[in-house]
Amino acid sequence: MAKKPPVQPTKITMDISPELDTTYANLARIAHSPADIVLEFAHLLPGSKKAKVTSRVVMTPMSAKLLLKALNENLARYENAYGKISMPKANSLADNLFRPFLKPDSDEGEE
Repeated sequence: MAKKPPVQPTKITMDISPELDTTYANLARIAHSPADIVLEFAHLLPGSKKAKVTSRVVMTPMSAKLLLKALNENLARYENAYGKISMPKANSLADNLFRPFLKPDSDEGEE
């Protein structure tokens, strides 16, 4: 029996409008139901206790799992090219990004 050639992925062309808004997010919230995964992206200003949600993406669990796979592959390529990404030591990304500023002579956070 002859082997079938591997299936080649379909190439998709994406049309991106020049008017498309770019959103910066430094905080994300993830929720789910049996049918959907909801990703909400927000921007938290330093010293603020209220984040402004700027984008919401709703996708199927399968699409979310494919996104996770794509993110893992791309992060591995990024680290291979630019070096390891250090994870924050604080409880959340917002805690790490927006902790009180340290004085220049402080040794907190040095390794």
